[in-house]
Amino acid sequence: MKPNPKSAAALALALFLLAPTFAFAQKQKDDGQKRPPAQKAGAGERLESDDANRTPADVPQEVLANRREQLSEAADAEIPSYNNFLTSYLLGPEDVISVSVFGLDKYSKTGITVPPDGRIDYYLIPEGLHVAGKTTRQVADDIRQHLDEYIIDPKVTVSLDKAMSMRYGVIGDVAKPGIMVMSRRVSVYEAINEAGGVLPTGDKKKVVVLHWNADRTMQQIPINVAAIEKGVAADNYFLRPGDQVVVPGNRFKTVQKVLGLLPVLSFARIFTGGW
Repeated sequence: MKPNPKSAAALALALFLLAPTFAFAQKQKDDGQKRPPAQKAGAGERLESDDANRTPADVPQEVLANRREQLSEAADAEIPSYNNFLTSYLLGPEDVISVSVFGLDKYSKTGITVPPDGRIDYYLIPEGLHVAGKTTRQVADDIRQHLDEYIIDPKVTVSLDKAMSMRYGVIGDVAKPGIMVMSRRVSVYEAINEAGGVLPTGDKKKVVVLHWNADRTMQQIPINVAAIEKGVAADNYFLRPGDQVVVPGNRFKTVQKVLGLLPVLSFARIFTGGW
C-alpha cells in the first residue's frame, strides 16, 4: 500500500507545529529536576521571603522577653549611678515613703512623710519606727521583723515616693556621668564642668535638660553650650532637683533613648512625688 502524499504532508506539518510545545515541557521538567528543594526555616531561623510578612505577634514570647532583658541589662550598665542612687539613698526628714505588705492592706500605709525626728508611726510600735539614715530596704527589714510577731512570713516592700535631697544628673558624652549633689545653685554649664566636661564625641550645640513638672509633664529644654562658651548665649538656666542634663553623642544619640531607661525615669519620679 502506497502512502498518501497528502496525509504525510499533514503529519509533517502537525509535528512541526507541536515541536515548541514538546521542547518547553521538557525544559520545565529538566529545570524542576535540577532546582534544589525549597529551603525550610530551622529553629531560630527565618527565610528572607518571610521577613516582609513577619509581625511582632509572630515572634515567640520567650524571644521578646530575652530582648527586653538584654535592653534592661544594657541600660543598667550605662547608668550605674542612677541604680546606685535608688538603692542606697538614705532617708531623711521630709522624704515621703510607702509601706506595702503583700495581701494585707491593714498593715500597708502610703504617703508617709518622715518627720524631723526621723521616726514614723507604724502598726503597734508605740515609740515609732526610726527610718532616718536608712535605706528603704533596711526599713523594710525592720518592719518585717516587727510583723513576724503577728504574721507568718510577711512580704514587706518600702518605696521612696518623694526625695527632698537636692540632686541632679548628667548623662551622655561627658567625662564623669552620674548623679551630683546640688549644694548651691548650679547652672547647666557648671553642671557639665563638674561632670568633667563634654567629650570630643559630644555635641555641645544639642544639650538638653529634662525637667519633670509637679503635674507629671516633662519639659525638654535645649541648651547651646557651644554658644555659652563663645559668650554668644548666657548661662542663665539653673537646675532644679531631679533635672537631668543630656549631652548627646556616642552614648546617647537621641533624647528618646534616655527616656526609655527606667532608672532615669525613676530618679525623676521621686522628685515630683511619683507618677
